[in-house]
Amino acid sequence: MKVLIVDDEELARARLKRMLGVLGHVDVREASDATQAVALCKQEHFDLAFLDINMPRVSGLELGYELKYISPMMSIIYQTAYEEHALKAFDVGAIAYLIKPYSQEQLSKAIERVSSVQKVPPEDFRVLSKFGDSYLLLKPEEIHYVKADLSEVMIRSAKGFSYYAQKISDLYEKLESFGFVRIHRSYLININEIKEIETIEQSKLRFSFKNNSDNIESSKDGAKAFRERFSAS
Repeated sequence: MKVLIVDDEELARARLKRMLGVLGHVDVREASDATQAVALCKQEHFDLAFLDINMPRVSGLELGYELKYISPMMSIIYQTAYEEHALKAFDVGAIAYLIKPYSQEQLSKAIERVSSVQKVPPEDFRVLSKFGDSYLLLKPEEIHYVKADLSEVMIRSAKGFSYYAQKISDLYEKLESFGFVRIHRSYLININEIKEIETIEQSKLRFSFKNNSDNIESSKDGAKAFRERFSAS
């Protein structure tokens, strides 16, 4: 398991790193602030991040949202000297919450929780997307369609467009079982949101939606794949 420690106190990072070493976790990286942490997470994959809450400029709570946006499957354990942040920590999706100074046993139990957490059941799957300066936690059925935008995607929902930091092909793997189809290299659509389908030039298809006024056109290959998929329905 690859671990990231984010804490502005060098002694606190060193102590946690020693404790992790005792438990056999030696693949550990460190960051002293949010900027370093975000840069590391964009370069490398981490399975678990320990985030101190009380850090200057950007708190661990704010950082948690940012890291979850970059790496949705990464687990987070918060550590702090204060208990009052616990509820907000779990809102971010934290696996555990450690009050400093914690013991080796408490640390071990927190990591066991990470190891025992199963994959998110399909019915509980959410997409954490960036919406201006805040975030949206969207259920698949709340997504109307997805549009590729360079190395990330734009997600269309009733609230407008929000951004998700993954390629459209990666998001398609997660959404396909929820009724999403790829009708263009740049578009995924939710079939449950389709209002009308119109045939246009070169046998392409134009889709309109139940809950917005947008129109999306397929590619020729996308139209062919869509017809083949639903021709027997």
